[in-house]
Amino acid sequence: MRIVIAGGHGQIALRLERLLAARGDEAAGIIRKPEQADELRQLGAEPIVLDLESASVEDVAERLAGADAAVFAAGAGPGSGAERKETVDKAAAILFADAAVRAGVRRFVIVSSMGADPAHEGDEVFDVYLRAKGEADAYVRGLDALDWTILRPGQLTDDAGTGLVRLEARTGRGPVPRDDVAAVLAELVDTPATAGLTLELISGPAPVSVAVKSVAGN
Repeated sequence: MRIVIAGGHGQIALRLERLLAARGDEAAGIIRKPEQADELRQLGAEPIVLDLESASVEDVAERLAGADAAVFAAGAGPGSGAERKETVDKAAAILFADAAVRAGVRRFVIVSSMGADPAHEGDEVFDVYLRAKGEADAYVRGLDALDWTILRPGQLTDDAGTGLVRLEARTGRGPVPRDDVAAVLAELVDTPATAGLTLELISGPAPVSVAVKSVAGN
């Protein structure tokens, strides 16, 4: 498979690119800064330099042409203000989804956040973030041309992955290593029977492949 990942230099995306390349898939990561390209190449991924905050739908669709799946793993990051939550976490996600439709890429996985809700109230930056993620999720759900899956991890950690997770429509809050989020994403892109599902993810008792198979088709 050829899989194009938005936010290709993010912490989850770098892990995902390594996993995909190791299993023989063709991974391509969209990055903003040319100086990040070598790090992707070292992982076995193809770097695509493109700023999703200024690109057009046509620009992104051109980069998605020929892909088997698209993964939105971009984020403004914890140090960013409310404005970039709107331009990256919401607008770039919507742009990437529209570009996937334009390019004819049906399989679409978006990394969201537990608690994402377009009706979330509050004026703090994190409130804006949860609202932006919720609005992006709602938009993707409305696109019949996509076989979408929305993944909502709990509290992200840099602990070593265990390969054991809980993946359900509702898990309750909890931590999950970024390693395990990447492993679940790699499994999801390869499991189209999870299309149409919004799934929460935390550490748990089930091996990743078992957890994904158990929700597939539900």
